[in-house]
Amino acid sequence: MTPPAFTVRNNETAGRFEADLDGEVAFAEYRVLEGGDVLFPHTVVPDAFEGRGVGSALVRAALDWARGRGARVIPACSFFAGYIDRHPEYADLVRQR
Repeated sequence: MTPPAFTVRNNETAGRFEADLDGEVAFAEYRVLEGGDVLFPHTVVPDAFEGRGVGSALVRAALDWARGRGARVIPACSFFAGYIDRHPEYADLVRQR
């Protein structure tokens, strides 16, 4: 398998995970809430990134980061919610209401 031509990084200052590809940036925003839970409100993946696994890589990195913090997540973004539905190994992270 060919490695992706992008790297995902946590831009803590901006509160988002980012991936640069061909001069554009895809990102998944997050907010650490009081108590340490993490809200994921919005993900942007430019059309040029479609089909390259960038969105999934952003979500996976963000969820792994949240797990490492011992945080529960609130997947307000439909892309995050859909990813978790397709990857039940992350379901334990979702904060119950």
